Order: sequence, then structure tokens, then C-alpha cells
Amino acid sequence: MELIAQGRDADVYALDGTRVLRRYRDGGPPTGPEARVMTYLAEKGYPVPRVHDVTDTDMVLERLTGPTMLDEMARRPWRVTALGRELGRLHDRLHAVPAPEWLRERFTTGADDRVLHLDLHPGNVLLTERGPVVIDWSNAAAGDPAADVAMTVVTVASADVPGLTVRLARGLLLHGLRSGSRTDPSHRMRDAARQKLNDPNLRPKEAAWLHRLAAGAGAGD
Repeated sequence: MELIAQGRDADVYALDGTRVLRRYRDGGPPTGPEARVMTYLAEKGYPVPRVHDVTDTDMVLERLTGPTMLDEMARRPWRVTALGRELGRLHDRLHAVPAPEWLRERFTTGADDRVLHLDLHPGNVLLTERGPVVIDWSNAAAGDPAADVAMTVVTVASADVPGLTVRLARGLLLHGLRSGSRTDPSHRMRDAARQKLNDPNLRPKEAAWLHRLAAGAGAGD
């Protein structure tokens, strides 16, 4: 099998022109709801990879072709704001889906929980011929849509990126995200920063930015 991608937890192999095999390095998929939530969302019409099969160690998924939204931003920077708006719309489409009772709760509202991705950044959106498709559902949960948008904002805003041009593009992306989504994340920003601080891959500058936000202080670039 041809190795075509490597993530933090799994390697992805091409099976044929329409399917890929996602093999987990630690002996099996996480106990979370990833395959089940993708199947549920596909039934609701949300753009996710089709799940073909799941075993103790592997997941067979639809093979998707196209750049990530992050790659598209790098190749066509004049599209950054428009891509941000698309990211906002993807949030709103997702948050129109009621959370099923079996989905774990995080940032719960206590009454009207929705499906949350909780890592919906430009690197997890593939721009395919059938439109944008959202991947990597390992963090999916039931909860408050504002927390989902806030997690995207803190993930993008805290990233330790080089150069003024990239930071300006980031600002345009976040502006597009805010204008593209009807959800105001403001009241969940500190919660999202605290959650993001659990990421073991944070760089020192990223952690410092998040600590300032979590404490309620201003967190400039």
C-alpha cells in the first residue's frame, strides 16, 4: 500500500482510487465517536468523508482529492477573507445539527447541544470537486456552538507563525470567519483557551498567549 499521509496518531494509505486506509499506530482507533459521528453527519447532509469500514486497528474512508484550505491560502492569499467566510459557514451548517444522545458532552449548554468539531481550522478542511469537506473528527462532542467557533479562533490566533505578512493574513482569515458565522464566540473564548492549553504540542509563545487569554488579560499578537 502507498503511504500518502501521516498524522499525529495514524498513517493513511491508498487502497484504490476511491478509498484510503487510516491505520492507528497505537493498535486501534481512539475510543471516541469519530466514525460514528461522521456516519451520523453524512446522513444529515454535512460534508464529511464517507466511512466504509472500521476494525480494531483501522478505518477505511472515502478517498478525497484536493488541497486543504490552509494550502489554498498559501497558494492564493487574496482568497483568505473569502475562505474565512467559508469556514464560518461550515461552522453554522454543523451547528444546525442536533447532537445525538450518545455523543459525549463538552462545553454543554444543558438544553440544546449541537454537534461540535472542536478542531475546525483551515488544515482540517479539504477543498474537493464536490465542495469543502471537513476531516479529523476525533474531538467531536456535544455542546455550545460558541465554544466550537472559539476553539477555531484561539487555535488560529495563538499559532506561532513567522512574518508580518502571515500574521496579516491570519487577521483577514479571522475577520472572514466572524463575518461568515452567525455565532458570537466571545463568552467562550476563555474556556477555549483553557482547553487549548491541554495540547501537548504547544510552543512556548503559543502557551503564553493562551495563558494571558485564559486569565482574562489582553492577548495581542
